[in-house]
Amino acid sequence: MLFWLLWNFLMSFRLTSYLNKKERFGAVFFRSAGLLLVLVLVGGIAIADDTGPVNLQPAAFNYTSTYSLRETDPNLTGKGVAIAAVCRSLTYLDGQPQNDYRLNMEHKCFLDRNVSFVDGLGSEAGISEHSTAIGAILVGHDPNAYHTQVGTFQYEGAVPEAQIEVYEFWRFLVNYVFGPKQLEADILTMSVGTAFEDWWTRGIERIAQTKGLIVVAGVGNGGDVFDPILYPAAGSNVIGVGVIDSVTGSNLSKSLSEFSLPHAEHSSAGPTLDGRCKPDIVAPGNCLVPDANSTTRYDITGNWSSFATPVVAGTVGLLVQKAKSEPDLNLAISAQGGNCVMKAILMNSATKLPYWHKGSADKSDDHYASLDYIQGAGILNAQGAYEQLIAGRGPTGNVQPIGWDNNVIEKSENAQNVCRIDIPEAIDKIITATLVWNMHYEDEYPFRALTEADNDLRLELWAVDTNDPNGGYLIDYSDSISDNVEHIHCLANPNYSSYEIVVTFSDAADPNDTDAAQRYGLAWKTNDVDKTKSIYWYDLNGDGKVNTLDTAVLLENLNKTVESEEGYLLGDINMDGVIDIKDVIILMNHFTPKT
Repeated sequence: MLFWLLWNFLMSFRLTSYLNKKERFGAVFFRSAGLLLVLVLVGGIAIADDTGPVNLQPAAFNYTSTYSLRETDPNLTGKGVAIAAVCRSLTYLDGQPQNDYRLNMEHKCFLDRNVSFVDGLGSEAGISEHSTAIGAILVGHDPNAYHTQVGTFQYEGAVPEAQIEVYEFWRFLVNYVFGPKQLEADILTMSVGTAFEDWWTRGIERIAQTKGLIVVAGVGNGGDVFDPILYPAAGSNVIGVGVIDSVTGSNLSKSLSEFSLPHAEHSSAGPTLDGRCKPDIVAPGNCLVPDANSTTRYDITGNWSSFATPVVAGTVGLLVQKAKSEPDLNLAISAQGGNCVMKAILMNSATKLPYWHKGSADKSDDHYASLDYIQGAGILNAQGAYEQLIAGRGPTGNVQPIGWDNNVIEKSENAQNVCRIDIPEAIDKIITATLVWNMHYEDEYPFRALTEADNDLRLELWAVDTNDPNGGYLIDYSDSISDNVEHIHCLANPNYSSYEIVVTFSDAADPNDTDAAQRYGLAWKTNDVDKTKSIYWYDLNGDGKVNTLDTAVLLENLNKTVESEEGYLLGDINMDGVIDIKDVIILMNHFTPKT
């Protein structure tokens, strides 16, 4: 009886959002209120029940474990972190940008948020849907939000207490890239890009190099909109973010909370024109965000890299706050190489999705391509990045199985910086290591790349025989010709318990080069092999089920081999470099049971 009364009340209450006539609303309200009073009197419901689960949005932060991280450390709110968000005006008059780049600060999710704007003179401020969405993903806060298809939820951006300074794109370039103004920020985030390298993209890379600034930018929205990897995300010193697709279907709550894979059609894929691996990392982009034309309503972004970018930038803000709060972690955000350390931590802790493979999608590992051309290092894992950060710095010598370093390698013959880790039980263990360093640029316009000042580093992983100095062997190495990122992700040898992670100069390095040293960021970890088989090995159309629709996707690619450098072949389930009948059989054996 109590269940029936509660159900009747809830359904009646929900109907009020669809009824416009006052008399019908009043009838439902008094009927519902009466039922609620009965429930309270008989003890069937608690007025304030804090034990139930909270519907948190954007649910993408559940997927990236960003919300989980904030539960782990409730002090992480972004307080004390300064984020510069560069947003583009929607309109221009006589070549001059207008001020319609702003967030809708009238929306209740921005109430009391620490947001400021850098406006030009003589133009009335205007609102941008794009900027409003980005700002909300970063700092939005609304404990009583509502959407007709999602219901009531609590809206919480990644860093609700961070300081956000919003810059109009062209004025930012004039004043802070070309001009003399100094940018006072911990993180720069940009969901703006161009297909070609330009003076301003190189200028932003120079700021990252000289100031240790963490720059996060979207790589573009894939082949369907003819986006190559966009600059500045394509740049060497920038964290380039790709987007993973939502699960498709009619259930909005599911598409906002469950995600499948990045696809080259929707998330721009590498390599870049100069042969480098991009993106660096991927993240969800489909989020509930404020309606820029309302003070209370919410809308859906869709799967765009513009909105995956603040998901990453906001999560980085939490890591920056943690690093600021503990002196032992300060070096991770130092002006000398801190951006390299943070990039290495993010990439090293990223979770590999199905079909991840370095370089082209053939069966063998690729030592000369550091990342997957669609996934980068994998999907953002906030909790993993936090654990990587707080493990602390491990300078050269004996180190813990997880950690990071901000260091310099001196150029000399056979120069090596070595970190040695012990894994007593190396069965089913994965060793991951990521090396990042900055490329160099001139200090003045047009910020020419100083390739003569750049170094080429190499990352190696050795198994060490403690009883025989000559008994070890080189397990894996990463030695990209063009990248300033090297990444290793390989299975440990159970016959060895000691390993060395070696940073050295590539064989291509000129021994007569006069540059004395190269600063770098390094991160490493060991973890168990994940023996669970994700549904997205088989759910090829991303609808959360495995059925004949996925077979149709696979058959479209049947007998295709790796003919390009565009990453994995969707449907090459056994990862042998070709889609054939073997993959069809595997797929059919994993059909979702009918219920």
